[in-house]
Amino acid sequence: MNDIIMLATRLPAGQEAEYRAALAAAMPAETIVPLREADADARAVARIAVVARPDPAELAALPRLAWIQSLWAGVEQLVESLPATAPPVVRLVDPEMSRNMAEAVLAWTYYLQREMPAYRLQQQAREWRQRPYRKPQDIQIGIVGLGTLGAAAAARLLGAGFRVAGWSRSPKTMAGVDTHHGAEGLARLLGASEIVVCLVPLTDETRGLFDRHTLSAMRPGAALINFSRGPVVVTQDLLQALDAGRLSHVVLDVFEVEPLPEVSPLWAHPAVTVLPHISAPTDLHTAAAVVAANVAAYRASGRIPAGVDLSRGY
Repeated sequence: MNDIIMLATRLPAGQEAEYRAALAAAMPAETIVPLREADADARAVARIAVVARPDPAELAALPRLAWIQSLWAGVEQLVESLPATAPPVVRLVDPEMSRNMAEAVLAWTYYLQREMPAYRLQQQAREWRQRPYRKPQDIQIGIVGLGTLGAAAAARLLGAGFRVAGWSRSPKTMAGVDTHHGAEGLARLLGASEIVVCLVPLTDETRGLFDRHTLSAMRPGAALINFSRGPVVVTQDLLQALDAGRLSHVVLDVFEVEPLPEVSPLWAHPAVTVLPHISAPTDLHTAAAVVAANVAAYRASGRIPAGVDLSRGY
């Protein structure tokens, strides 16, 4: 049997079928076999696994696996469950996902800049009151996480006229962006930004990053948008900061448990906007094209795409 591509997911059958169809259309010369349907011969020759929420034990049972291509940008669950000897993991870097995220960041920044949460409360109270307008150029946005998605969001915000600062784990530069790094740099960014957008990957270092200490470093009355991962924010500490009036509003698209349980106090809190993880959905067709390009390069040269640093988690 020739080399095949193993599609390994724990998605509903219908959703997996959609991914398989998109991949097959992008790579008509490749044989793509769902892991759940693969026999012993197919498992024995698979060199590439294309995955979305896979079972790590099943990946470990593929003896010739050379690399693992994720269909999602976030790979923290996969990285946490794989041994250090696992084949390289390649995260999805899709320009369409970056565009989607940048669009969402701008949309929800406008939501806060134009004080939509306050107008919602006024409507509920049947209060007719026009609030003062503030121009984007008068508002600093702080982006925590200047990776691929963060850089795209920063560029979109700059284009809309906002003042933008950014923070990253290590030093970075970006035209038009006041960049910071390290613990002191994060404190400076938080203290100066009226709206903070969280776009860091979930790692051991970023888990619980926005805790009581970090939230207290934010500018009084600032707002927070979390489009990264739920565990980056400590929910109880966030609620305490909101109830104390230190923060004006938060927009949350990600949570420690998803779907968000009905009993969560976040649902009914007047200073919280809850979104059902919709900020940057994967586009099946553009994602399949990115995967196809990576596979084609590997077939032509044997070069495995740049992978995730398992020690860093991204």
